[in-house]
Order: sequence, then structure tokens, then C-alpha cells
Amino acid sequence: MKLLFLACLSPKSGNCTTAERIRSHIESAGHTCELRDASEFQSSAEVANLVAQNPPFEGAVAIHLFKAGRLLLDIQVPFGVIFGGTDINEDVKVEQKRVVMEQVLLKARFAVAFTEKLKEEAEVFLLSQSSKIYVQPQGIKTEATEKFCWTEFLKSTGVRSEDVDELHVFLLICGLRRVKDPLYLVEVFSEWHCEDPLNVLVIIGPKIDPVFTVEVEAVAKSGGLPGPGEEPAGASCCHEEVLRRGQQLRLGGHVRSHLGGHGSWGTCGGQGHSRECSRGAA
Repeated sequence: MKLLFLACLSPKSGNCTTAERIRSHIESAGHTCELRDASEFQSSAEVANLVAQNPPFEGAVAIHLFKAGRLLLDIQVPFGVIFGGTDINEDVKVEQKRVVMEQVLLKARFAVAFTEKLKEEAEVFLLSQSSKIYVQPQGIKTEATEKFCWTEFLKSTGVRSEDVDELHVFLLICGLRRVKDPLYLVEVFSEWHCEDPLNVLVIIGPKIDPVFTVEVEAVAKSGGLPGPGEEPAGASCCHEEVLRRGQQLRLGGHVRSHLGGHGSWGTCGGQGHSRECSRGAA
């Protein structure tokens, strides 16, 4: 089956990573999947023309009902949609967007939500299409590379302790940008760390917004990042060079994707694919 896959492919974003993972699973099942950035298209008519090209696409998938799903409204082949957090947390608040999202959900062969809560909220805010919405949690597996040394890794982030094994390390993986603002977490965690110094937070991910990254680093430092001979603070920095030296985290995951066909749909089981996180942030 030849499938068109539309998603917002901003570099290093969660959408981009998820889309690449799903595309890989679809292709591993023997299908052809062309992943395209939704921002490339100005209208659903453009997508309809693309789908009808020779050889034509036999189905389509989109992440985000409004950002990408609306571009599938004019195609003449079955398609499915995957809910994004923006759909329910933001876009449903705008009446014009909500109406379009309902149209997409009505026409879609199926819809996928990553959590039960997301499905429940979709049923509240959009026209009830419970029979179409399937909950398929994203699975993430983490494992250390062979050369990875946990003790040295923590020291390189600024965390120092006599006994690393006694630390309670919380690892937050996220690209630093304002829409994914971790500042409130850093502030609250610092207070928690003051109560129990064994609780340590490490944030790792790409510096998507350099200006905002500086702000996060400043807050982390003001919260008491350790200086020479000092006890570790609640929030720690994971710098890029730490990961470049081979002390990298490998991220993998699995997502099952429903594939629509001519008059039928089935389920494709996905396998885990490792992905190296080669950049770090505060």
C-alpha cells in the first residue's frame, strides 16, 4: 500500500520524532510511506492533486486534526488521524478550528489517541465518534550505550555525591522552547531538593530556542547549581559536549498504526527502533 503521511516536521520536535517512528513502522510492515511536512501545502486541493498522481496514493495518515488533518478533507482515499496535544489543549478553543476538526473526525476512517484522557477529552469537545478513536500509548525504551558511565555522566552535569547509587535522579527529556516550558518544574523541584538533597532533576534535550535556553539555565543556576565542593542542587545541566563524547542515551519506542485500505482497515504491529540523542540542553 502506498501511503501519504502528513505531520508538522519542525526539526527536533516531538511531532517530527513521532512521525519518523510511525513511518518506519509502516514501512517495516511492507508498505510505502511518503512523509511530508504539512507546512508545504497551502490547501486541501493541493494534497488532493498529490494523492491522485500516478501512481496514486491508496491511503493517508496525519498527525494533528487541524494542522494536518484538514488538508485531507478533499482526498478520495481513506485516511486516519492521530490526535496531538495541541488539538485538545488549544485548537478546540477556537470555534473555526473546532468545526474543521469535527469535519476531519467525521470523514476519517479511524483516529488514534495516545492516552485515555486524550480520547475522553476529544469525546467531550468534539462530535462523539467513540467507535473511531483507538487508544495506543507511545512506548519508550531507554538504554545506555556500552561506554556510558552513570557516575561520570552525573558529575559532568554538575551533580556530585559521595554515593551516586543513593541519588533519586529524575530525567526529563525535552527540547527547550517556551511551549514546553519546564521552568515551573525546575523551581518546584529545587524546593523539593532542599527538603531532600538526594532528589536530583536532570533535563536533557536539544536547545531549540537558544534565548529561552539561557533563561532556563539562569533559573537552574539561581536555584543553587553546585559550585566546587558544594552539594548538588535540585536541577542540573546536561551540556552538549557530554553527549558528544559517546556518553549518549539511546531512545526507542513502538507505536502501532492502523492502516486504511479499500473498504477495510487493519492493524500493523510496530517494532522498537533506537534513536540516539546527540544533543543536550540545560
